[in-house]
Amino acid sequence: MAERNRHPFLALRNEFDRLFDEASSMFRSPMALWGRRPGFGMEPLLRVDEPMDAIIPAVDVDEREADYRLTLEMPGLEDKDIEVGLQDDILTVRAEKKEEKEEKDKNRSVSERRYGVCVRSFQLPANVDPEGITAGLKNGVLTVTLPKTGPTQPAARKIAITQG
Repeated sequence: MAERNRHPFLALRNEFDRLFDEASSMFRSPMALWGRRPGFGMEPLLRVDEPMDAIIPAVDVDEREADYRLTLEMPGLEDKDIEVGLQDDILTVRAEKKEEKEEKDKNRSVSERRYGVCVRSFQLPANVDPEGITAGLKNGVLTVTLPKTGPTQPAARKIAITQG
């Protein structure tokens, strides 16, 4: 009796809501849905430890008296895995990690490969000395120091308003 009184489009809306929820969860972890579908019970074979957004490193930006400091979390990476570059006042941090692991026993063989790339770019303020930029990696934390050229005040001016 309750089914008869339901709005005719409610079931359709509920189905769309479910589909959108599933689709958005795939962006966090594309393999998350595999175990919930018949025939896709491969989840134990997949080692999806982190959601996709984990490849975007957390960053802190601090302005200090003499410089700016970018601090990026790069756990498990070495300096050979990271590249810091500057072009047209855009500072780009690029990291690439490749990992392969192979285990062989008498009766089994397991090979695992992981690959990840992350890129973060930052527009530099006008008062940064590009020649003095330094970067250092310690305990999985990349610190990029951007020295200031000196106090710069933005030029204040009035903007004329025209008619028409």
